Amino acid sequence: MNIEQARFNMIEQQIRTWDVLDQDVLDLLVVVKREAFVPEAYKSLAFMDTEIPLPGGENMLTPKLEARILQEVSLKKHENVLEIGAGSGYMAALLAHKARHVTTVEIAPELKALAEKNLREYGVTNAKVELGDGARGWVGSGHDAAPYDVIVISGSLPVLPEQFLQQIKIGGRILAIVGEAPVMECELITRVSDIAYNTVKLFETSVKPLHNAVTPSHFKF
Repeated sequence: MNIEQARFNMIEQQIRTWDVLDQDVLDLLVVVKREAFVPEAYKSLAFMDTEIPLPGGENMLTPKLEARILQEVSLKKHENVLEIGAGSGYMAALLAHKARHVTTVEIAPELKALAEKNLREYGVTNAKVELGDGARGWVGSGHDAAPYDVIVISGSLPVLPEQFLQQIKIGGRILAIVGEAPVMECELITRVSDIAYNTVKLFETSVKPLHNAVTPSHFKF
């Protein structure tokens, strides 16, 4: 396989055609090598339009979804980012190239270890992997504490817990995939004041829910 040709095809045929037109994002997909974050057994799938299996029954998001998330949050160099769901560390690596610092929270110890190894071997020094359950937000500590400039949730939530809304700064953004299969909405929520939030529904998709995600009550009184 000609890796650079496969990467070019992925960007031109999958990603650009899915309304990812920000040149900085497209360039970053060339800089941060996706195959370095894909498990050895699935290297041949690194540039395919598919979710790639990870240990513990988890998976990487599709390349076009990763790229679209990166475009929609429009990171700035001074911003601190919280990611929920480290997976293989690839999304954290992309975010880290555009932000000041990334804290990525992973509930599965084997995935935390994988993400840490991948980020370390790739030379990413401004991303930290924390072991924990981030399905209801993450307070953090020290320099890596809430409130954050941007929160990216790399997994779906039936409903967005209130805690996340409190953990972004005014002007901060949350990217969340909200709803239940088969149809979920990718939403960008911007905090516009102490009490007001602006939500934009970006597109429909369907991805695996986070572990321990809050489920809404379906009972009607």
